Amino acid sequence: MFKRPMYGELLRRLQEPRRFIQVLAGARQTGKTTLVQQVLADLPLPSHYATADEPTLKDPVWIEQQWEVARRLVAKNKTPAVLALDEVQKIPNWSEVIKRLWDEDTRAKLPLHVVLLGSAPLLMQSGLSESLAGRFEVIYMPHWSFAEMHEAFGWSLDQYIYYGGYPGSAPLVDDPDRWRQYILDSLVETTISRDILLLRRVDKPALLRRLFELGCQYSGQILSYTKMLGQLQDAGNTTTLAHYLDLLKAAGLLEGLPKYAGQRVRRRASSPKLQVHNNALMTAQLDVSYEEAREDRGIWGRLVESAVGMWLVNATRGTPIRVYYWASGNREVDFVLAKGAKIVAIEVKSSYRSQRLHGMEVFAREFRVHRMLLVGGDGIPIEEFITTDPATWF
Repeated sequence: MFKRPMYGELLRRLQEPRRFIQVLAGARQTGKTTLVQQVLADLPLPSHYATADEPTLKDPVWIEQQWEVARRLVAKNKTPAVLALDEVQKIPNWSEVIKRLWDEDTRAKLPLHVVLLGSAPLLMQSGLSESLAGRFEVIYMPHWSFAEMHEAFGWSLDQYIYYGGYPGSAPLVDDPDRWRQYILDSLVETTISRDILLLRRVDKPALLRRLFELGCQYSGQILSYTKMLGQLQDAGNTTTLAHYLDLLKAAGLLEGLPKYAGQRVRRRASSPKLQVHNNALMTAQLDVSYEEAREDRGIWGRLVESAVGMWLVNATRGTPIRVYYWASGNREVDFVLAKGAKIVAIEVKSSYRSQRLHGMEVFAREFRVHRMLLVGGDGIPIEEFITTDPATWF
């Protein structure tokens, strides 16, 4: 059975004598539950797994009940044990309850290891930072990469560019209508309704949904908040849109990449470059088949750039590397990676054609660039680039 790279890290951490709460955070359908079950099956320790992913929210008492089950495993086997709680952020006041129980075990020197799984990293963030500071480590579960989809399902690069990286959708690609409905109903609608609207205050749910659709339609393009409001035809404001983009990012759907400006305040105020976290979110809403998309150079070029962008966003999650874009007038650099004082400028080309990279030249005159990369065309092959750790470029 295929195992994601995070498998070995979690397995190792749970066998260490030191105890930290292990937080496995990522979007829906990135394999968190499967990975934990694989680890628990191979771990030479007794374990207990329970999930709060139910239509109605569970009571905080549920956490205490599951915790007692795991404590009994320690007492019965006279050995360390593991407790895994899935979708724990759906329990009201979950972090306070876990803090109390964890601290009780720490004082009693009870060797109970704990794994928390959550479908949206930022939805868990406040509870972790406020109540569990100093007690946890995070393992991020990004969307599946091309290398993983190729190894697990034998996908070609073109299949990955169009169908994205949802492993659960892989068996459905031969039935386009069924594949599309799976993405929209089982993933998008479930994420919005249960990971965002059920857990966070959203005054305009319809606006958030339309913003998501707009973000997928314009993935890879720079769009000012003012233009977004015009497209959405809503009486909202830019602050609301920025907040909703943060929620969509937290849920692992899409985000607005900030403009690189060398000054944090200017980055925040810039027009965002919309970027889906998984190309399936983009193509599921296009009325264009896989074959038609490959023949349309305009559409395919957008999908290629979006695939590079989603790779950079996912591969840098949980690292010191940040992803930006840059633009000035009609000059643009598709992506800018920043790590400390070093920056890497990236231009994406989907076909072999001779073209001077004017945006790259202007950017290099304004900033001290560590590397300038051309991806696709006569530059670094797309497949090679999206299978190379972004840290390599620094």
